[in-house]
Amino acid sequence: MKGTGMRPSQRVAFFPAAIAAAALSLAGCAASTPVETAGSSTPGATAPAAFRADSLVTVTFPDGKLSFQHPKGWHVEFFNASESPYVGTATVFDPTSQAKISIYTGQIADVVASSAARTVLETDPVPGLVGQSVPTPHSSFFVDRSGDAATYRMGLTPGLPVSPDGEVRDGLVMLGDRVLTADVVFTGQPFANDEEAKAWYWGTEGQALKALLMSFSYR
Repeated sequence: MKGTGMRPSQRVAFFPAAIAAAALSLAGCAASTPVETAGSSTPGATAPAAFRADSLVTVTFPDGKLSFQHPKGWHVEFFNASESPYVGTATVFDPTSQAKISIYTGQIADVVASSAARTVLETDPVPGLVGQSVPTPHSSFFVDRSGDAATYRMGLTPGLPVSPDGEVRDGLVMLGDRVLTADVVFTGQPFANDEEAKAWYWGTEGQALKALLMSFSYR
């Protein structure tokens, strides 16, 4: 599935981007304790062998609205940067303490203009976010190409990563008065080509990260 498109910059929050940057800069000074519950599961979520229901930890952001799951042995660092307007961040680490997923949720955000030729490698709707946002957020794995450069990306997208009319969709998942971004952290150029990327995605790590993205829920 391929698509190209261009969107102008669009403000989706109630506060300037400068405030968002300032709030996020407070993250290192405002650690909060999340709620963790072992052994629960999200109906419909993908569950590879490394992500079985009996080896899961459910984690909830300090404000109690957004939850997700990760395998035992992984850990999360939460930062509650601002209470009003709410700004929260989380970084998910694997057992070697390597950052794997970066998450942002809050009432401050901007959409940045984007233009790319996109190839979608895999995309699936997130069960726990059905009905919480329109279009339904997806867990997506795709590659954006500009000239000879290829950028592999994996994370939540607001609906399909390429719309039915061919528009490339970037930006933010809207959840009530909050926005959400969740992106897998890739270092450098992670894959030599699409076939290598697909092999990784269908392997243990790729499927564990997909299962984490598929486990998001909001209340």
